[in-house]
Amino acid sequence: MGAKDLTAIETTRAWTGLLVVLVGDVAIAVGAIWVTISTASGTEAVSILTSAFTAITAITTAYFGIRAATNSAQSAVAAVKSLHPDDEPKVGGPEN
Repeated sequence: MGAKDLTAIETTRAWTGLLVVLVGDVAIAVGAIWVTISTASGTEAVSILTSAFTAITAITTAYFGIRAATNSAQSAVAAVKSLHPDDEPKVGGPEN
């Protein structure tokens, strides 16, 4: 697999993950608004909307946190490989 293939795969993963998060966030928001409009009184509406907001925040924050950690790890690996381009990983450990 070439560098272009890996870049394309990472780009696809990033966009797909973002799309999943956005669809999930919209689904939670629409569901919360629908339930609030159709059945809830004032106190119930506040509870439902607060729970929905918390879920949206948790999902979105988790996605961007994982994405940031992944990007940092990839940058670190790329930096090490650029310092030692001739080193090939050894299968089975250092004794080989």
